[in-house]
Amino acid sequence: MAENIKNADISAMPNDKYIEFATKFEPKSKLFANCIKAFLIGGFICCIGQAVMLIAERLGAAEDNIGAITSVAMILLSIILTSLHLYNKLAKHAGAGTLVPITGFANSVASAAIEFVPEGRITGTGVKMFIIAGPVLVYGTATAFICGLIYYAIERFSGRL
Repeated sequence: MAENIKNADISAMPNDKYIEFATKFEPKSKLFANCIKAFLIGGFICCIGQAVMLIAERLGAAEDNIGAITSVAMILLSIILTSLHLYNKLAKHAGAGTLVPITGFANSVASAAIEFVPEGRITGTGVKMFIIAGPVLVYGTATAFICGLIYYAIERFSGRL
């Protein structure tokens, strides 16, 4: 099979022939199985978050604080699993299921921070962990500000304020 690739003159192939040729060598997708794994593992992560919420409630946490306690616990769990090199192994099987927003975001920040430790605490860890987090924070904040202005304008000009 590798010999066929070496002998093929793909630069002279028409586009439709190239697509037909390339299709022979691409790995087959396991879309259904991948979707099931993502659903189950992502759902399991959400169940852990729900369990943390219920535990916090049972321990008498104020209702206003339960969401914050759950967020902090899920971030901490994600960072611990990332530092033990377990989160990426889980992500290899779960795919998008591990991108549950708060745990996936914490993993991406922690992974970058861990990877660049040898470059120093400031120029390595401190700077590189915001490679992924920086744009999310900037555009998230900008979007929230713009949505707030639009909401204010609608409320102001509709006579409600």
